[in-house]
Amino acid sequence: MSLLTVLSYNVHECVGLDRRRDPGRIARVILASGAQIVGLQEVHSESDGGDELHQANYLAAATGMRVVPGPTLQRRNGHYGNLLLTSGRVRSVRKLDLSVARREPRGAIDADVEIDGEVIRVIVTHFGLSWTERRFQAGSLLEALNRKRAPMEVLLADFNEWLPAGRPLRWFRARFGKSKTVRTFPTAFPLFALDRIWASPSSALVEMGAVRDCLSRIASDHLPLKATLQIPRLLPADGSK
Repeated sequence: MSLLTVLSYNVHECVGLDRRRDPGRIARVILASGAQIVGLQEVHSESDGGDELHQANYLAAATGMRVVPGPTLQRRNGHYGNLLLTSGRVRSVRKLDLSVARREPRGAIDADVEIDGEVIRVIVTHFGLSWTERRFQAGSLLEALNRKRAPMEVLLADFNEWLPAGRPLRWFRARFGKSKTVRTFPTAFPLFALDRIWASPSSALVEMGAVRDCLSRIASDHLPLKATLQIPRLLPADGSK
């Protein structure tokens, strides 16, 4: 078995507590984590922007990782939404629409990533602000997950769920098993566990905690959530049995 480090991180458009937009700072947080799979939320990329203005391209180049964009909102000057970064090979990508009428569009990246010869299903998402949205989005995502089962799955999410006993969290616990609750928001004084990492099988989850250092405490309004997973030997990389 080998170990895998994953990170879920709401980067707040790379705007830190000092109100500076600094993608380079976010890239340094990611690199310091040693993560091989990174799920980001609230990434903004200007369509005609170069260097740091196109955050998806910049973060991919600065970390040396492959990038899978998952924009959910088209803006006048670009797009905004989820992003998957990985040092592994991206085998396939599916985009899930989790939008609710008259609310901000939401979605999920659903990708198969090859790490150390094993293919892992990775989902990156960011749920809505209202409880009705989150219940719809949780149900839709679980339906998509159940349609295509994978030997190993990793969910990297900002659930925006303020209540520990919220119904969406209960549904995901039933699907994935228990996962540690870690307070990640707000950065200055974390009170709420808005960010979550789940893995299936649940026994793969070895360790999880927030990244708390001088850089992560100022780089965004969320702390990054980091987990160490143990990859069981599942199937050969070509998918044959």
